[in-house]
Amino acid sequence: MTKQVRVRYAPSPTGFLHIGGARTALFNYLYAKHYDGTFIVRIEDTDIERNVEGGEASQLDNLRWLGIIPEESIDIGGPYAPYRQMERLSIYKERAEKLLANGQVYKCFCSAERLQQSREEQKAAGVAAPHYDGTCRTLTQEQIQAKEAAGEAYTLRMRVPEGTYRFHDLVRGDVAFESKDIGDWVIMKTNGIPTYNFAVALDDYDMDISHVFRGEEHLSNTPKQLMVFEAFGWTPPQYGHMTLIVNEQRKKLSKRDETIVQFVSQYRELGFLPEAMFNFFALLGWSPEGEQELLSPEELIEQFDVRRLSKSVSMFDQKKLMWMNNQYIKRLSSEALVELVLPHLQKANVFPAEVNEEQLEWVKELALLYQEQLTYGAEIVELTKHYFEENVIYEDEAQAWLEASETAAIAEALTTTLQEETPMSSEEWKQLIKKIQKQTGLKGKNLFMPIRILLTGQTHGPELPLVLKLLGKDLLVKRLAQFNGKVTI
Repeated sequence: MTKQVRVRYAPSPTGFLHIGGARTALFNYLYAKHYDGTFIVRIEDTDIERNVEGGEASQLDNLRWLGIIPEESIDIGGPYAPYRQMERLSIYKERAEKLLANGQVYKCFCSAERLQQSREEQKAAGVAAPHYDGTCRTLTQEQIQAKEAAGEAYTLRMRVPEGTYRFHDLVRGDVAFESKDIGDWVIMKTNGIPTYNFAVALDDYDMDISHVFRGEEHLSNTPKQLMVFEAFGWTPPQYGHMTLIVNEQRKKLSKRDETIVQFVSQYRELGFLPEAMFNFFALLGWSPEGEQELLSPEELIEQFDVRRLSKSVSMFDQKKLMWMNNQYIKRLSSEALVELVLPHLQKANVFPAEVNEEQLEWVKELALLYQEQLTYGAEIVELTKHYFEENVIYEDEAQAWLEASETAAIAEALTTTLQEETPMSSEEWKQLIKKIQKQTGLKGKNLFMPIRILLTGQTHGPELPLVLKLLGKDLLVKRLAQFNGKVTI
């Protein structure tokens, strides 16, 4: 590769970092790191009416949380600054005026109403892709001066040359567009702000971008950007358009799709791990050579090859994401596990905001009991809610056991034994269960199931002595009294 790799992720602050944006950023990042290149984040904020408060911060903060760290951006700076489009308006204006002077663009005085009418007429005539009809393309200098003197607002339109625009897409192979299907397009709006295709082409040139990886929805924008490069006599970057991400019904992901959590910040709030999300996003439209799917960032960087980018749609498999996040949770140290789950217990108001060492140790033991099955951090609240309730809430499956004579016998034996003993460790609870076994003559499922149901309300769970240790004698005595008193059974 003769030219240094420089790639960019260029989000608009009209929204927060979502699945598609994260995937785009990640693929650019992996490509840059694979070739020891540079990954840039720049902000395309020219759609000022749609920009949302916090959109810019969401993009940058959540990229960094994922581990997608730029070398150049609006908050880091760099040799190609500024990295925010609204700070580059003078550059766009100067370049547009140069094209105007050369006759490569022209002033268009058509009103929005006139343009809408033209579109409707073309649709009625069966034109598949309505485009500008060229009304102002042939205006004389006198006509232009008269309209300007009358105070008519104008845009600047690219005078699209006749011909075919061809390029080799790094994902799709050879692609071609006919200029006649595009029509003269606006490069500068009446308010002096550039359109997307004009600004992005200038930015890519000025920032020496070598490769552009983006979603396939941008494929139709490519010929317009190639026109800009051609107008200035510049060499364009290489383009690669990644396939759509679809939901499990094979429908294109939409921000209005309520079947899937859309934004990275939401996964973060739910307690997904950034390493798992990084790994999962990397497999949305790209595949490693072997069968291994759990790959570290270093392994993904080493293996990343554009030849393995998929040409078919990528399904956002939520079950796979849950599985993958669970695999990463299983690898956490006990300290990291506590850091993951504690905020969710506190947010649910089942654990205090300020904790001491004893409480931290209790949470650690609780979390370790559920580490193997935990798929995301917030799930700890539902999995462990019975540890924080004074009364037992019996599962439906427990009802038959509650009416069994064995359960009553075990409840009586437990009540008597706990009046005399105060088990503290899991080993002491194990010895107490053995005593209940001797007193009742019950064993196996007929012993353990009633104890679990009486004291937790559940028919399944982690190793019983460990659970009882965490619940503690005082709470368990109250729960036995609930059963013995026939309260809400």
